[in-house]
Amino acid sequence: MVDEPQPRDFGRRTLLQAAIGAPVVVASTTVLNGAEANAAAAGSGKADPRSPRFTVAVLPDTQYLIDEGGSDHEPVRETLRYLVRQRKSDNIVFMAQIGDVTEHGSEQEMRLADQVFRAIDGKLPYSVLTGNHDVPSDTDDQRGPTPYLRTFGPARSARMSTYGGSSPDGYNSYHMIDAGGRQWLLLALDWRVSEQGMRWAQQVIDRHRTLPAILTTHDLVWADEAGSARLSGHGQRLWDGLIRRNDQIFLTINGHYWPPGRTTLTNDHGNPVHLHLTNYQDRYYGGAGMVRLYSFDLARNVVDVETFSPWLLARRPQDRTTLEAETVELTGDADRFSVEVDFDQRFAGFAPPAAPPARPADAVLPRGTVAYWRFDRSGLAGTPADGAPLLAGAVARDLSGNGNDLTARRLHSSPAEVLTWSAEHHVAQPAHASLRFDGGRNPDRGAVLRTAARAPINSMTFESGYTIETFLKLPDPFEGDHAFMGVLSWEGRSGDAGKTAGWSQDEPTCSLNISGERFVQYVVYPKHRDADPTSWSHALPVGRWTHIAVVNDGRRTTMYVDGSKIARNPAEESKGIATLGKPFALGGTQFAERYGQGFYGWIGDTRIVSRALRPEEFMTSLR
Repeated sequence: MVDEPQPRDFGRRTLLQAAIGAPVVVASTTVLNGAEANAAAAGSGKADPRSPRFTVAVLPDTQYLIDEGGSDHEPVRETLRYLVRQRKSDNIVFMAQIGDVTEHGSEQEMRLADQVFRAIDGKLPYSVLTGNHDVPSDTDDQRGPTPYLRTFGPARSARMSTYGGSSPDGYNSYHMIDAGGRQWLLLALDWRVSEQGMRWAQQVIDRHRTLPAILTTHDLVWADEAGSARLSGHGQRLWDGLIRRNDQIFLTINGHYWPPGRTTLTNDHGNPVHLHLTNYQDRYYGGAGMVRLYSFDLARNVVDVETFSPWLLARRPQDRTTLEAETVELTGDADRFSVEVDFDQRFAGFAPPAAPPARPADAVLPRGTVAYWRFDRSGLAGTPADGAPLLAGAVARDLSGNGNDLTARRLHSSPAEVLTWSAEHHVAQPAHASLRFDGGRNPDRGAVLRTAARAPINSMTFESGYTIETFLKLPDPFEGDHAFMGVLSWEGRSGDAGKTAGWSQDEPTCSLNISGERFVQYVVYPKHRDADPTSWSHALPVGRWTHIAVVNDGRRTTMYVDGSKIARNPAEESKGIATLGKPFALGGTQFAERYGQGFYGWIGDTRIVSRALRPEEFMTSLR
């Protein structure tokens, strides 16, 4: 890495006093009384360690607010109270303080800090680490006893439910946080980590090799006015000696410098590491007890970051001064942003997700199963190699035992590669295999798998209800024109079934299709009505497996995507399917009894049941 110019260590006390523009208030040393403690804890509850959404709070430098020379610690106290109050609603699982708790690190300041942090003791686990104002700045973690160590050392950390241990010197600690259905490692490192300290940190990582890790310390990156962060001198040492070689460390957070900023570097494993600087002591009122929330959303694969002052937020908007209104919430690019993290992919090198094992066919044959097709060895004779063509005439057996076998056929003299076998599959799919269809239009091409002329399913009308399920994946990139390609259908013209009220008498009586906007369309002509009730999903994602279920209870039809009911289900009655005794097909939809384009993408396990299933009975259920 090219050496970057290092920031100047400005006289921060002078800068703050010039910027505050308000009287300095002498800090109160009143201990939080019982009534205040009860009020702070009211409604806080506990965090949910299983929820895919959780929050890690970060408390940056508070040194100008815990200063025996004259300050006001109430903003810090209010921030801690706020985190306790919001613990359940925001699912706050931990708070990480990142150094410079105090201005001078004296016994008096540490006593005050001790009192302030009692607002959170026993109510939310947290870590505290040293900044250069908390200890002699010319020492590292081998400095020996200090007022800081007596206040925030191992004895205090051991009270936390998350506490894992401390280095022998007491200045470095680690925590294991239960959140999002897994454990996370948080390292809280001294502002100047010695060689002994780095060896200790490496040992902690080595003992917890499957845990994703967040590293917190006081000095790691600094930023320019545009918010672009760079490694500091000590930060370069930490990067080279610890961070870059340990793939588990995916996020670092530090303070010390201002303005705030962020950058992303690539570690030795080729993966991104997000390095964030958060510090607001140069802002109005010494940062006004600013807090930063890192809201993890494992379902959306994102970390949403926001920065604000709970102390100022608690004031009525009409009562805030100009400076207070400007400071209550920060929305610059370095203060409010989102970080996209594909958590499974990012952590796969040290903690690959445990995929459910394949399930035998007899485990997914509920009462009323009419047909079940899968494309592993149990359902497809002579399974080829991954990516190899499926030969014309290949048979996918109906594992329900009802004789609805499917036979492969290519359309329009299409080449062999329009239908290939694939080991890809939805993570919750019973069989770990699928078929890759490469259909398209202009010219029409594709492949289908069809039942025999006398297969029982051809004439079934399902008047008591039904459930049709399949697994789909659309390619990424999604190239070409594939509007209204068929996924599955019954052959024949709806007009031949006496249906005239629909879009066209040439369309089949029942089909599942994908529109040009990648919406799933399920259109059916009921057995006893001249109508075509149609369900429409939202746009399907590309490059990701999706489970589709169409459920009819004998009165109405409801589509589900990945177990969630969609909005655009028809209100009109729909009883049964007006089948014509013609073959059922997978991979295409006829129009005027002719196949045009075939499906484009992957199709996995497909099942039809002659009754309405509940979502917990879908093939995705692992129970």
